[in-house]
Amino acid sequence: MRDGFAYIDEAVPGIRWDAKYATWDNFTARPVDGYHANRVVGTIALCEALARAREKAAPLGFGLLIWDAYRPQRAVDHFMRWSAEPEDGRTKQRHYPNIERSEMFARGYVAARSGHSRGSTVDLTLCHLDGSGLAAMGGDHDLMDPVSHHDAEGVTPMAAANRRHLRSVMEACGFRHYDNEWWHYTLTDEPHPDTYFDFPITSGGTND
Repeated sequence: MRDGFAYIDEAVPGIRWDAKYATWDNFTARPVDGYHANRVVGTIALCEALARAREKAAPLGFGLLIWDAYRPQRAVDHFMRWSAEPEDGRTKQRHYPNIERSEMFARGYVAARSGHSRGSTVDLTLCHLDGSGLAAMGGDHDLMDPVSHHDAEGVTPMAAANRRHLRSVMEACGFRHYDNEWWHYTLTDEPHPDTYFDFPITSGGTND
């Protein structure tokens, strides 16, 4: 593991994860470059803040589930190439129903220089500690649409309340939110604000 980074699933006991970009279940419909294993990685500072967030969410009846954290730059480059490919319709209805894939960057849903690549940004949601599944949030991860914006109209009262719960927990633990995506948070005091890393995520051992 790169110095200053850790596997979040090891560093934060009780955290849940589903590394979408290591699977076929993402907006590209295939595993993304740099994700060699279904694991989540972040800076040690990110792990420490997520541990605090998990503890703060528990009295509300929630745990945390992470979809993405550190993202290799090569994965971002993969997104850029994919956005220029012809539309095949495989993920459009689920992930970007009202825009063209070529618009994702201009509309702020994907960035050519992603905060994820600095290692202290995380995509996550709330899950019920009673085992009843994910909390209702009014839209899934990577739904690139105004309904995913914080305080968006058109979500149920329960989903709006759950978004507020997540935002309250994360901001109390040192994160700032991103207006366009209810699931996206970045450490306010991130350790590598100007460095974009490109080591791959593997199942363990040395990352080259």
